[in-house]
Amino acid sequence: MTGIWVATALLTRVPVRVVAGAHEVGRAARWFPLVGGALGGTAALAAWGLRDVMGVPPSLSAALLVSFGAWITGAIHLDGLADMADGFGGGSTRDDVLRIMRDPAIGSYGAVTVATLITLKVTALATLLERNAALPFVVAAPVMSRWTIVALGTWLPYARVEGGIGQAVTRVSGLTGLLVATATTFAIAFAVLRTAAILPWTLAAVSALMLGRAAKSRIGGVTGDVFGASVELAETTALVGGVLLTGHT
Repeated sequence: MTGIWVATALLTRVPVRVVAGAHEVGRAARWFPLVGGALGGTAALAAWGLRDVMGVPPSLSAALLVSFGAWITGAIHLDGLADMADGFGGGSTRDDVLRIMRDPAIGSYGAVTVATLITLKVTALATLLERNAALPFVVAAPVMSRWTIVALGTWLPYARVEGGIGQAVTRVSGLTGLLVATATTFAIAFAVLRTAAILPWTLAAVSALMLGRAAKSRIGGVTGDVFGASVELAETTALVGGVLLTGHT
């Protein structure tokens, strides 16, 4: 249970009181998809209430759901996406990229990237809500996206010389952590989507693969910002996969 509470404290604003060192943080990574499932389940309940109880239009419901996701996570993944976009867009050398990613200010690359992603996510969610097909994808997408953190952390080394939370994931999680995270993702995703989970999970994995290859090429590995960017890209990609699937039914 300690690992689950640590994962919750790392990924959300839920007031969980835990004391964890690097080893505990690394071992908690295997439970990131489970936390994603809790977030997705909460969002699905909210989506049902907005649509079926309150009669809120799909476009407004989608915007509220995306806003809720940003609030409950403290926007940490969006911040990582913005930092990575600024670094990769504005840096010419590895050191430049890492320096820019460390800067808390958001530049033009980061602002445009975040705005574009939020637009895509809101549009995909609104489309799924209009088709009465949103709830299972709302549950599954956060699970798949948090799985990409463990996958990238198992595949790539930590890029910075100085330590950080991301370093604990790359050094401690390991193959066992990836297997547990994958099993958890499989169980939740296939429980709510059955075989329809294959396409969105594949698209989420491909987005993480492409992001990981870019990170390996530019900075030699991953950072916490890369993990955050992967979560946002994978979640949006999974929702777009849902749109593609439901458009043929």
